[in-house]
Formats: sequence, C-alpha cells, structure tokens
Amino acid sequence: MTTWSYEARTRTGELRKGSVDAPNQDAALAKVRGMQLTPIRVKKSVRLADISFGSPVTIKDLVIFTRQFATMIDAGLPLVNCLEILGNQTENKRFGKVILNVKETVEGGSNLSDAMHQHPRVFDDLFTNLVAAGESGGILDTILNRQAAYLEKTAKLRRQIKGAMTYPVIVLCVAIGSVAAMMLKVIPTFQQLFKDFGAENELPGPTQFVINLSEGFARWAPFVFGGLILFIVLFVFFYRSPRGKMIVHRFLLLLPIFGPLVRKIAVARFTRTLGTLLSSGVPILDALEITARTAGNVVVEKSIRFARERISEGKTMAEPLAQAKIFPGMVVQMIAVGEQTGALDQMCSKIADFYEDEVDVAIGALTSMIEPLLMVFIGGAVGGMLIAMYLPIFGIAGKIKSQ
Repeated sequence: MTTWSYEARTRTGELRKGSVDAPNQDAALAKVRGMQLTPIRVKKSVRLADISFGSPVTIKDLVIFTRQFATMIDAGLPLVNCLEILGNQTENKRFGKVILNVKETVEGGSNLSDAMHQHPRVFDDLFTNLVAAGESGGILDTILNRQAAYLEKTAKLRRQIKGAMTYPVIVLCVAIGSVAAMMLKVIPTFQQLFKDFGAENELPGPTQFVINLSEGFARWAPFVFGGLILFIVLFVFFYRSPRGKMIVHRFLLLLPIFGPLVRKIAVARFTRTLGTLLSSGVPILDALEITARTAGNVVVEKSIRFARERISEGKTMAEPLAQAKIFPGMVVQMIAVGEQTGALDQMCSKIADFYEDEVDVAIGALTSMIEPLLMVFIGGAVGGMLIAMYLPIFGIAGKIKSQ
C-alpha cells in the first residue's frame, strides 16, 4: 500500500488534513469521500526513507526484470503473481519494493502501465508507453522482450562510451598529479641542491625556465585550483540553464573529432528508440515526443520536436529532419523510404544497427589515437623536466672532477 496525504473539507466547510493508505490515487480519493469529506488535494506522501539520489535500479536490473517478466507472462502466469515473484526474488531490495508496490497498485484495479508510471525514476516514459501498447494489443510478453533488447543495446552503447573515456581520464589525472608533484616537491629539491653547490647563477636556460615555472606554480597553485573549482561551479550553473545547455550541446556537435561521434551516438539513440516504439504500436506523434525527451542532446531534441510539429500538420518526417541539418543525408533518405513503404520501424532499426557499429568503430579509432598522444604528453612533460634538472649536474660534476 502507498500512503496518500489529503486535504479535504467537511460538510460544514472545515478544513481537514490527514493521510490514508491506498494502492492508487483513485482508491485514496474514494476513501476520503467515504469519510464524508470533499477532497481538495490528494498526493503521495514522501517519506525520508524514500528520498534518494538517482535511480534505485540499473539497466542490468531492468533487463533481468523484463526478460523474466516476459517469460512468466508467456508461460501463462497471472500478472499479479509474476510481480510478486519478481519483487521477492530480485537482489536489488529497493527495486523489489518498487515491484511489490506496482503489484499492490495493480491489485487495486490500475493498469500495469499506470502503476509503473507512478515510479518515473525506475520506469521512464519509454518503458511505460511500451507496456501500455503491449497491454492494449494483448502482446505484453512480446513488448517486454523488445524492451529488454532495447535496454541491452542501450547498455552496450553506454559501456562503449564509458570505456572510451575512462582510460584517457585516468591517464590525464595521473599525468596532472605527477607534474604537480614534481613542481611542488622534486624541482625545489634540485633547486636547493644547486644553491648548495653555488651554481644557482649559472643554470642553463631550460633548467632556469623549469625552476621559474615551479616557483610560479607553488605561488599561484591555490589561486589556480580555486579558479578551477569556481569555473566548474559556474559551468554547472550555466549548463543547467536551457540556453547554456543548448550552447554546450551545439558546441559538442561542432567539435572536429568528437562532434561526428556525438552525432552518430544521437542518430543511433534516436532511431533505436523510434523503431522500438513504432514496432510496438505506439502512435508516431507519441513516439516522437518520447524520443525527443530521451534524445540526450538539446539540439537533436529540438530537431525531433520540429519534425513532430510538421507531421501533425500533415507533412512527412524526412523533410523537417533534412531542414534541421542534424541528421546525415543517408539517414534522412532511409527514413523517407521507410515512410513511403510503410516500414519505418524496420528502417529505423536498420539505421540504428548501422550507426551502433559506426559508433563502435569510431570509439575504437578515437581510443587508439588518444592513447599514444597521452603517452607522448606524459613522457614529454615529465621527461623534459627531468632532463632540464639534470643538465646542471653534469657541469657541477665536471667542476668537482677538475678540483
């Protein structure tokens, strides 16, 4: 059961506040009316234990859930029994509580999609709309298998992107840490050594440059790191604004190396989501609205919404997508062919398969290019400073030998 807070008035007009336990909002309203009250507002109570950051489940949890759910439905098990079994056996206890809550809501008379819609941080619009299409068409098991396949492909794409970025970020952090340690610890030690031998006024140019750089870094390091933190904070606030997010996302699409990769990822996500929704029987306007919200890029989202508006006016999808100049010409042409032949869902799936392979190849090429560049950067920075520090030692050694 879910706890619902309510505000209502008695027959005399007195305001009353309280809470009732009910599987859904309609049942809560019925309970309030059953107490001879006129409800003003009924909403779900938020307990401190229910507050958490991010989604309580992972894509892996959802894939396992949808696969098992589809198998049970296909085997003829009642819907409520399936949810009870899955809720009790899942390893993610928080996810289990959500599933059991969905089961209670369904027992109260709600549709499965409506019950899932009450947990948007677990079941997004795409998931609930697919379930609604499966319920209305009597093919819930087929829809769930299709949703599981979509989630698996989405998870694979995320792993590829995360894997490509993890190694360069780690190496770059190690490089920055190594350079900072040398600037603050190693180079001052060498500088003191040169002073002890009386060679501080006869240092070679590269050595003096590195020492000056180290002194400046030590003096200005707090301001540099403070400025960096301030920049990150300001950037986060800027990015959260609609205009800032639009500028950043447009800039990402225009980058010389990363831009084409971001574009391919956006195309793969758009076509995969749209193809999955259309093949499941979701109307095209609803499918485009859901696809726009899950695009992941504001510029792409704006283009999809523009296409949706044109379709609602009786136009085709290909023409506004071509006008947006975000999607490659091949994608627009294939979508046009899919519209003409009535196989847009199949065409979107083919485009998604092609661009997911393209993303895989592009990420592999980008990783192969970044790795040697990082190695050259680290070797050049650390090696250059070491060589500069050892140059005066040869002169000191020569003086000691001559004496």
